[in-house]
Amino acid sequence: MSSSSSVLFTLIIFYVLFCNSKAVMQLPPNESIPAVIAFGDSIVDTGNNNYLKTLGKCNFPPYGQDFKGKVPTGRFGNGKVPSDLIAEELEIKELLPAYLDPLLQPQDLITGVCFASGGSGYDPLTAKLASVLSMSDQLEMFKEYKAKLQGIVGEERTNFILSKSLFLVVSGSDDIANTYFLSHARELEYDIPSYTDLMLDQATTFFKEIYEQGARRIGVLSAPPIGCLPSQRTLAGGILRQCSEKYNQAAELFNIKLTATLDSLNRNLPNSKMVYLDVYSPLLDLIENPKKYGFEIANKGCCGTGIIEVSILCNPASATCTDASSYIFWDSYHPTEAAYRTLIPIVLQNFSSFF
Repeated sequence: MSSSSSVLFTLIIFYVLFCNSKAVMQLPPNESIPAVIAFGDSIVDTGNNNYLKTLGKCNFPPYGQDFKGKVPTGRFGNGKVPSDLIAEELEIKELLPAYLDPLLQPQDLITGVCFASGGSGYDPLTAKLASVLSMSDQLEMFKEYKAKLQGIVGEERTNFILSKSLFLVVSGSDDIANTYFLSHARELEYDIPSYTDLMLDQATTFFKEIYEQGARRIGVLSAPPIGCLPSQRTLAGGILRQCSEKYNQAAELFNIKLTATLDSLNRNLPNSKMVYLDVYSPLLDLIENPKKYGFEIANKGCCGTGIIEVSILCNPASATCTDASSYIFWDSYHPTEAAYRTLIPIVLQNFSSFF
């Protein structure tokens, strides 16, 4: 092979390996995503719970140990969370700020903020049990945000920003894991089919409300394989800590109903692009085949024993693993930044559906 053709071959390989890896989030010509706006629970909360009277906090070490400056910011993980990573991937900004952060600047509002609150869910009882922001609290904050944005850029520009922004909604796992199974707060009243209906009714109301406020591109994450999260294995997986099929089946049932609902809303709401983002299958594959993705440990978190610690149970007294990037889970409930970075390109495979 001549030196010029070998250089060309190297360039082609480089292009295939590196340029194509960005293709998952490529925008069509003449399209923009000016902001990312996140609602939901601890998977996307970037620090709102720091400012609430709740036990559902993580603004202390070892949380944030792999974050820039090793700062515990109130993100439920060792580093960045999906709301940050998606904003970063879209080249909007490196971090998505929490709306309740007192240091939030007016300029930050233009490119999006996070309203999510760790421990929240579609079921209003879920947030109440955890003393955190319900989805309707988050909606009220969004309305306040919209008024502030109008004050900064005017009504016309605000409407444009909202219609083109990517809205992320990540909720439902705390409803199933905490409200239904752990606290038994709904078990007497509802069986799993009727409880997932209650979740879906609340979710549908929320999607319609943010649509009415101007949201059009709405990415809705599925419920994860809850029964395979380390804490849920400990609580419901028997002596061998296997995945709880019962918990996973509840998540799957909700997901089937959620897909159908989003399809129906898209048919009935003009210009609506509500996209179902499946995290169930890729996360389950990651947990079942960790080595395929470069991970070692799938059944426990990096913090403490890894089988029960989460939030205040994962604290400065907890020992941590030496390399969080070899673990799928940081604590007993939340994935590591490395796991999120592996999952996001797979979860966003149907990114083109937003256009």
